[in-house]
Amino acid sequence: MCVFTKLLLVAGLALSPMGARCAQADGTPPKRPNIVFVLADDLGWSDLACYGSALHETPHLDRFAQHGVRFTDAYAAAPVCSPTRASLMTGKSPARLHMTIWREAAEDPPRNRRLLPPAVVANLPLSETTIAKRLRAAGYLTALVGKWHLGDAEHYPEAHGFDVNIGGTGWGAPSTYFYPYSGGFWGAFRYVPHLEYGKHGEYLTDRLTDEAIKIIDHAAGQPFFLYLAHHAVHTPIEAKAADVTHFSESLAEKGSRRNATYAAMVRSLDESFGRVLAHLQQRGLAENTIVIFSSDNGGFIGDYNGQQVTDNAPLRSGKGSLYEGGIRVPLLVSWPGVTPRGASCHEPVVSTDLFATILSMAGLPMPKDICPDGQNLAPLLRHPQTRLTRDALYFHYPHYYETTAPVSAVRAGDWKLLEYYEDHHLELYNLRRDLSERSNLARQMGEKADALRARLHAWLDSVKAQMPRAH
Repeated sequence: MCVFTKLLLVAGLALSPMGARCAQADGTPPKRPNIVFVLADDLGWSDLACYGSALHETPHLDRFAQHGVRFTDAYAAAPVCSPTRASLMTGKSPARLHMTIWREAAEDPPRNRRLLPPAVVANLPLSETTIAKRLRAAGYLTALVGKWHLGDAEHYPEAHGFDVNIGGTGWGAPSTYFYPYSGGFWGAFRYVPHLEYGKHGEYLTDRLTDEAIKIIDHAAGQPFFLYLAHHAVHTPIEAKAADVTHFSESLAEKGSRRNATYAAMVRSLDESFGRVLAHLQQRGLAENTIVIFSSDNGGFIGDYNGQQVTDNAPLRSGKGSLYEGGIRVPLLVSWPGVTPRGASCHEPVVSTDLFATILSMAGLPMPKDICPDGQNLAPLLRHPQTRLTRDALYFHYPHYYETTAPVSAVRAGDWKLLEYYEDHHLELYNLRRDLSERSNLARQMGEKADALRARLHAWLDSVKAQMPRAH
């Protein structure tokens, strides 16, 4: 048994969301909670009004934040999609899984840069214990609606514990957000399966929401785990015409050059979330349903059709980068009867934590053969001012992206260190005083930088992280 599991058992947190689960008055075990996990794609930390956006309209998510816990310092385990999604499914660091880049790039990595990327895993191994496998074994109906991006057909959601797969494939983005959701994209033909019998003008975010609502209805009293993994707000940047017009006019009045189509996509994402919550309420399920909302990485700051997609200010950079703009993400959680209303938690947490957290919420023990890299966040959900036992978060991205060269990073308290592998230069920031990571303190605080680099290297060795190499 690993040290982490021992700590959970001592605290009584691995066994139940409330410590020990009490039997009901008639002696039958209590009903397990439903779990709805909504994951946005490429949604930046500052893209929601409740995280400071003055442009985007997100009333449903903002209202939801007032009913649960809003994490201010939540991180994706990686700055791109597939690695973070693997961390969510397994509770393991992408570096440990050797899944550090999105699937298509893992299969065909670039070889024309200064450093060669490591040969990484493209498909989530079937030997991994996923959260869906654990929940299905405990009697849950498990359903993925939307994006999967964790392997080829032999590694689709059905092979990883999901009873239902609507739309999940090995691709990372649709060719279009409008029915029939098919066509050429990045030089190949793509489609979103199991969305037949649509109609002209139908919008993907809306249709996936329709399918998610059908899953809730189909459960018919069985506890369910609904993983609604939206493609929004990933490219292609497309939205419903009326919403684009609304934001175009609003931006014109303000003299802003921000992306109206992207703002419209965020609005549709928010409306989808509101529809799911409303349906849970209508069906009388809201009081026994845990709802989690997050994003798989920071916002994409590149251009689409000649216009920048989003801006993660005050955070630096965006998707692909290990600066805050690439890895800090929104995280909102409501656990009825447990989370306080309208609370904020400032403890650093990471997507890897959600595996242990969801098991705990469902009243399930951690498998004895698994020692996850994440921690159970249940104590923070009860008391948001609680501190976790770990002293650092680690990130590893041994690849190139338009925002970065190969890099690793560690956050310890207010301090964050990045090491870039082309020349091994260090960057050190104090996030409390310099959230935008503008003042590199590595030279003037050499001892601090060296100490953090030593800790980073020790962690990289412990997970057997793969490194880039020279030609």
